[in-house]
Amino acid sequence: MTAQQDTTTLYRPTGESELALIRASGYRAFPPRLAWQPIFYPVLFEDYARQIARDWNAREGRRGYVTRFAVQRTYLEHFAVHQVGSSQHQEYWIPATELPVFNQHIVGLIEVIAAYPSSPDDPGGAADMPT
Repeated sequence: MTAQQDTTTLYRPTGESELALIRASGYRAFPPRLAWQPIFYPVLFEDYARQIARDWNAREGRRGYVTRFAVQRTYLEHFAVHQVGSSQHQEYWIPATELPVFNQHIVGLIEVIAAYPSSPDDPGGAADMPT
Protein backbone atom coordinates (compact mmCIF):
# COMPACT_ATOMS: atom_id res chain seq x y z
CA MET A 1 0.00 0.00 0.00
CA THR A 2 1.42 3.42 -0.94
CA ALA A 3 1.43 6.54 1.22
CA GLN A 4 -1.28 8.04 -1.00
CA GLN A 5 -3.56 5.05 -0.29
CA ASP A 6 -2.91 5.40 3.44
CA THR A 7 -3.98 9.05 3.57
CA THR A 8 -7.04 11.17 3.00
CA THR A 9 -6.69 14.59 1.38
CA LEU A 10 -8.44 17.34 3.29
CA TYR A 11 -8.84 21.08 2.80
CA ARG A 12 -8.96 23.95 5.26
CA PRO A 13 -10.08 27.48 4.43
CA THR A 14 -8.06 29.97 6.47
CA GLY A 15 -7.68 33.65 7.06
CA GLU A 16 -4.50 35.67 7.25
CA SER A 17 -3.86 35.18 10.98
CA GLU A 18 -4.24 31.41 10.87
CA LEU A 19 -2.07 31.18 7.75
CA ALA A 20 0.69 33.14 9.49
CA LEU A 21 0.68 30.55 12.30
CA ILE A 22 0.70 27.67 9.80
CA ARG A 23 3.68 29.30 8.08
CA ALA A 24 5.43 29.68 11.48
CA SER A 25 5.04 25.91 12.00
CA GLY A 26 6.93 25.26 8.77
CA TYR A 27 3.61 24.31 7.12
CA ARG A 28 3.41 21.25 9.38
CA ALA A 29 0.60 22.08 11.84
CA PHE A 30 -2.59 23.99 12.37
CA PRO A 31 -2.59 26.41 15.31
CA PRO A 32 -4.53 25.76 18.52
CA ARG A 33 -8.13 26.87 18.49
CA LEU A 34 -9.15 30.00 20.32
CA ALA A 35 -11.38 29.74 23.40
CA TRP A 36 -14.50 30.33 21.32
CA GLN A 37 -13.47 27.70 18.72
CA PRO A 38 -14.16 24.30 20.32
CA ILE A 39 -13.91 22.38 17.04
CA PHE A 40 -11.49 22.25 14.10
CA TYR A 41 -13.31 21.74 10.78
CA PRO A 42 -11.26 20.35 7.89
CA VAL A 43 -13.41 19.74 4.81
CA LEU A 44 -13.43 16.94 2.26
CA PHE A 45 -14.01 18.88 -0.97
CA GLU A 46 -11.85 21.61 -2.46
CA ASP A 47 -14.82 23.52 -3.91
CA TYR A 48 -16.38 23.76 -0.45
CA ALA A 49 -13.11 25.07 1.04
CA ARG A 50 -12.85 27.62 -1.78
CA GLN A 51 -16.42 28.78 -1.16
CA ILE A 52 -15.71 29.34 2.55
CA ALA A 53 -12.38 31.10 1.90
CA ARG A 54 -13.95 33.34 -0.73
CA ASP A 55 -17.24 34.10 1.05
CA TRP A 56 -16.12 34.19 4.70
CA ASN A 57 -12.36 34.62 5.05
CA ALA A 58 -11.90 37.13 2.21
CA ARG A 59 -14.00 39.98 3.51
CA GLU A 60 -13.66 43.24 5.38
CA GLY A 61 -10.25 44.03 3.88
CA ARG A 62 -8.84 40.56 4.46
CA ARG A 63 -7.72 37.69 2.26
CA GLY A 64 -8.87 34.10 2.31
CA TYR A 65 -6.73 31.06 1.59
CA VAL A 66 -7.33 27.39 0.89
CA THR A 67 -4.93 24.81 2.26
CA ARG A 68 -4.61 21.17 1.23
CA PHE A 69 -3.02 18.45 3.32
CA ALA A 70 -3.02 14.69 3.83
CA VAL A 71 -3.93 12.90 7.05
CA GLN A 72 -3.38 9.26 7.94
CA ARG A 73 -6.60 7.48 7.03
CA THR A 74 -6.53 5.13 10.03
CA TYR A 75 -6.48 8.12 12.38
CA LEU A 76 -9.46 9.77 10.66
CA GLU A 77 -11.52 6.61 11.13
CA HIS A 78 -12.03 7.74 14.75
CA PHE A 79 -14.15 10.67 13.53
CA ALA A 80 -17.45 10.85 11.68
CA VAL A 81 -17.93 12.87 8.51
CA HIS A 82 -20.67 15.47 8.92
CA GLN A 83 -22.72 16.73 5.99
CA VAL A 84 -23.71 20.35 6.61
CA GLY A 85 -25.60 21.18 3.44
CA SER A 86 -25.28 19.73 -0.04
CA SER A 87 -23.39 16.51 -0.70
CA GLN A 88 -20.24 18.62 -1.28
CA HIS A 89 -20.50 20.24 2.16
CA GLN A 90 -18.79 17.56 4.20
CA GLU A 91 -16.36 18.07 7.05
CA TYR A 92 -14.75 16.39 10.00
CA TRP A 93 -15.41 17.82 13.45
CA ILE A 94 -12.17 17.49 15.39
CA PRO A 95 -12.41 18.62 19.04
CA ALA A 96 -9.96 21.43 19.78
CA THR A 97 -8.36 19.31 22.49
CA GLU A 98 -7.55 16.70 19.82
CA LEU A 99 -5.86 19.13 17.41
CA PRO A 100 -2.27 18.52 18.63
CA VAL A 101 -2.74 14.78 17.99
CA PHE A 102 -4.44 15.51 14.65
CA ASN A 103 -1.38 17.57 13.63
CA GLN A 104 0.87 14.59 14.39
CA HIS A 105 -1.07 12.56 11.81
CA ILE A 106 -0.59 15.06 8.97
CA VAL A 107 1.57 13.47 6.28
CA GLY A 108 3.84 15.93 4.49
CA LEU A 109 3.34 19.67 4.39
CA ILE A 110 0.23 21.82 4.43
CA GLU A 111 0.02 23.44 0.99
CA VAL A 112 -1.61 26.77 0.13
CA ILE A 113 -3.50 26.11 -3.10
CA ALA A 114 -5.62 29.26 -3.49
CA ALA A 115 -5.84 32.86 -2.34
CA TYR A 116 -8.85 35.11 -2.58
CA PRO A 117 -8.78 38.88 -2.60
CA SER A 118 -11.07 40.90 -0.38
CA SER A 119 -12.10 43.25 -3.19
CA PRO A 120 -12.04 43.41 -7.01
CA ASP A 121 -9.07 45.82 -6.73
CA ASP A 122 -6.94 43.19 -4.94
CA PRO A 123 -5.25 41.08 -7.64
CA GLY A 124 -4.71 37.99 -5.46
CA GLY A 125 -3.96 34.80 -7.32
CA ALA A 126 -1.10 32.34 -7.40
CA ALA A 127 1.58 34.98 -8.02
CA ASP A 128 0.75 36.53 -4.65
CA MET A 129 0.57 33.25 -2.79
CA PRO A 130 2.69 32.83 0.35
CA THR A 131 5.65 30.48 0.10
